[in-house]
Amino acid sequence: MKLAELARVLGATCHGDQDQEITGVEGIEKAGPGQLTFVANPKYTPFARTTKAGAVLVTEDFPQIEAATLRTANPYLAFARAIEVFHPAPRYPPGIHPTAVIDPSATIGAEAHIGAYVVIGAGVVIGPGATLLPHVVIYPKAHIGKDFLAHAHAVVREDCRLGDGVILQNGAVVGSDGFGFAKEDGGTWHKITQSGAVILGDQVEVQANSCIDRASVGNTEIASGVKIDNLVQVGHGSTVGDNTLVCSQVGLAGSSGVGKNVVLAGQVGVVGHSFIGDGVVVTAQSGVPGDVAPGSVISGSPAFEHRAWMRSVAAFRRLPELVKQVHKKP
Repeated sequence: MKLAELARVLGATCHGDQDQEITGVEGIEKAGPGQLTFVANPKYTPFARTTKAGAVLVTEDFPQIEAATLRTANPYLAFARAIEVFHPAPRYPPGIHPTAVIDPSATIGAEAHIGAYVVIGAGVVIGPGATLLPHVVIYPKAHIGKDFLAHAHAVVREDCRLGDGVILQNGAVVGSDGFGFAKEDGGTWHKITQSGAVILGDQVEVQANSCIDRASVGNTEIASGVKIDNLVQVGHGSTVGDNTLVCSQVGLAGSSGVGKNVVLAGQVGVVGHSFIGDGVVVTAQSGVPGDVAPGSVISGSPAFEHRAWMRSVAAFRRLPELVKQVHKKP
């Protein structure tokens, strides 16, 4: 693809040889002639001056460099779209594999691809344009919107409701039983029936081996635009607001509430019955012990305001020295 045409597709302004051929994408340190790369993080700015890439996606006010540039307000997003240009997602032709088991009462929309050994239970409704890859299981009475994509071994349990454009990566489980047990007089544990459902909004993605549990009563609700990384546990009865990012190995205890546009970084743990306000950022490996005000940035375990946490960590490193000084005093 000529650079001028790629610029048009990406909505960028082209500076340099508009007729050069761009054949792929690569990171700025490895990119060579004919490849497109990008600079979004300022620390990579020096590499832009030495890169052998055919062209570089940069901000509109980026300094002039030897390589051709495509200038745009959001180079990272533009690069993401460029990857889609050169590496389009696989397309699966409509059809039902002969090994699939589909209950006669299920309703499946047009243009669906149903792969090998897929199981679809009674009363299931799936919208048009669905792709269910091998060994996907949809339990009875689940309702799923259009353009559903479920990778191999994903599971949607009974009565769950999924919006349009939902993606389940390999091994994702929507609607598994919540962790609920009542103690018997003799000390054994009585399993509490988890009668609720899980509701996912539109354009939600749940990545590999993550679980979203159903509740004993009421629903677990994940709003539109939420992206859930690998190995995440969303506890029963929790809610997650629009466009929130839940990164790898996060654990939300039961009845946790998370607002809109929140970022929970890797290995964050959230105690049950607490609420994290809109726009909060919780840094990696933090433990959230209670409610968090909107717009906060918090760190640590137990987590508190990020800048105070940074000062505390700096002071903690000096504790051995401070102890010696205290002991030296008369």
